[in-house]
Amino acid sequence: MRHFPARRIVCLTEETVETLYMLGRQDRIVGVSGYCVRPPGVRREKPRVSSFLSADIPAILALEPDLVLAFSDIQADIAADLARAGVAVHLFNQRDLVGILAMIRTVGALAGCPDEADGLATRLERRVEAVRETFAGRSKPRVYFEEWDEPMISGIGWVSELIEAAGGRDIFAQLAGRQAAKDRIVTPEAVVEAAPDIVLASWCGKKVRTERIAARPGWEGVPAVRDGRIVEIKSPLILQPGPAALTDGLDAIVAALWGAEAVRDLAKVDDASLELF
Repeated sequence: MRHFPARRIVCLTEETVETLYMLGRQDRIVGVSGYCVRPPGVRREKPRVSSFLSADIPAILALEPDLVLAFSDIQADIAADLARAGVAVHLFNQRDLVGILAMIRTVGALAGCPDEADGLATRLERRVEAVRETFAGRSKPRVYFEEWDEPMISGIGWVSELIEAAGGRDIFAQLAGRQAAKDRIVTPEAVVEAAPDIVLASWCGKKVRTERIAARPGWEGVPAVRDGRIVEIKSPLILQPGPAALTDGLDAIVAALWGAEAVRDLAKVDDASLELF
């Protein structure tokens, strides 16, 4: 029997898992992606039934979910297989801050806690705006965000928006609205020409080798390389379009741009209810 609000939810990506935990509805989660690392302990608490590109359909069906939450065209085939098996599926496709906040509110509605979800989304939005106001008066450092190294791929929409909120200037902001990674491929020469002051790198699940970035031919004159300002941001913090990006991910950008002291100063703009876990 299917229920609404959903009582048995399978989450195929991490951001919906984190959202449900923050809403206090983690008891509804019966299966998660193997890539889930937030909150700590989730991999021990919940069965892992998928990667990002594939899923164990029989294992998901055995959990008798009322609802499966998926993400993007990349999981479209998984969603279709589950739909053909009679499972209710909601496929998100958020690629910017507005979309992330809408996702949180939608997850809350599906889990039967719309008021709590609206409150969470509102607090997260206010936090981003408070950070924006904090650094608005400063000179904007030029930032290159690298989502992948071979080929070089620049940052997606929400990442670019968070760089701007933190007081930086995304050197490839004009590409950020392009959803497909292949449409955000950039050349080493374009980065050199843009002369970023800071390089932020998050290689989508692969450890960043900052020394390899610094050693790229012709990059020795890039300000970020010359000044040693190449910083890795772990992908679970910034490349999942959910609460992590708006909290720890944004903090990591602030630290890279302005230093750890600036992050400590942000504590005064935080709402105590945003303590995650």
